[in-house]
Amino acid sequence: MDAAPFAPWSPAFVADPYPAYAQLRARGRVHWFEPTRQWLVPHHADVSALLRDRRLGRTYLHRFTHEEFGRTPPPAAHEPFHTLNDHGLLDLEAPDHTRIRRLVTKAFTPRTVQALEPAVRRLAAGLVAELVKEGGGDLLADVAEPLPVAVIAEMLGIPEADRGLLRPWSAEICGMYELNPPEETAARAVRASLEFSAYLRELIAQRRKEPGNDLISALIAAHEEDGGRLSEQEMVSTCVLLLNAGHEATVNTTANGWWTLFRHPARLAALRADPGLLSTAVEELMRYDTPLQLFERWVLDDIELDGTVIPRGSEVALLFGSANRDPARFERPDELDLARADNPHISFGAGIHYCLGAPLARIELAASFGELLRQAPTMRVVGEPEWGAGFVIRGLRGLRVEL
Repeated sequence: MDAAPFAPWSPAFVADPYPAYAQLRARGRVHWFEPTRQWLVPHHADVSALLRDRRLGRTYLHRFTHEEFGRTPPPAAHEPFHTLNDHGLLDLEAPDHTRIRRLVTKAFTPRTVQALEPAVRRLAAGLVAELVKEGGGDLLADVAEPLPVAVIAEMLGIPEADRGLLRPWSAEICGMYELNPPEETAARAVRASLEFSAYLRELIAQRRKEPGNDLISALIAAHEEDGGRLSEQEMVSTCVLLLNAGHEATVNTTANGWWTLFRHPARLAALRADPGLLSTAVEELMRYDTPLQLFERWVLDDIELDGTVIPRGSEVALLFGSANRDPARFERPDELDLARADNPHISFGAGIHYCLGAPLARIELAASFGELLRQAPTMRVVGEPEWGAGFVIRGLRGLRVEL
């Protein structure tokens, strides 16, 4: 089946991809998209199953060379980005993924995350109080962005004076996750990769001399206890991934979620009247307007989907946004139901690459939404926001509000 409705570089599609997803689901279970040479998979059951299928992988280099897999190696000029990216959990497969995730999990325990909750609430309360004091502002820049960046920076032990560097570095690196990124995007990502890596190597060296009560020190300790089984490059890549993955989705869930609520005033009024809805509301906002719309996998061994053989060497694009609106899995999927109890959305992924930071993201989202509901009960949107150019990591450029 062809993927005619799918137009990821169209501003109209990025603003509302959901009608096109409905067409894709109606047309079949798998679609060839020539511009990126990928197989698009739009149904919830298939996306969920393929995320867990070990015949697919985030990388193929643990089994094949580029040439053996029928792929062209990335340009040499992009090497700093790929070195950084390819040593992170998100783009590794077993046995390296298993080893690194085990070590990171030692330093990123449920107890560690839970212990952060009071600090997250204090940060959220302070950011919202400042927004209220100013009578409004840009919800994206003033609350959605600074909260998760501050939290992950605090976890990593990054000095407060340096934290302004993090979001720009992250944004430039994440530009490479879009479909067919242009060369200027790659050049910015390479520069950010070099700068961020150099910064972290220096910080790791400091923590080796003077360990602190932070995640970098804990990763060094885990590395040394296990006889050097976590390389410095793996530590650098892990820290960058924790920052990038640890705030991009949270930022967009916050801003996209509030824009959704403003467009559903009756639902927003119900949430303001009953803050007990908050936990299911956060899950529903992640489902209804998914922050990460697409996740890619390489086909390591031939698979068959609905009679279509997808051969080894192919790439599949799992459409999270479409899966989260699939009527075969969700009752009234295009309706915003803040009390939705049966909500197996896949916004955090599934399988071995399920988001390690999901519990922390939920704490941050509950804190920021909760404080805005409490401190800014009359908050309203000013004008209609613009969507950013990105489709894979899909979010608003800003969200102006007033009280």
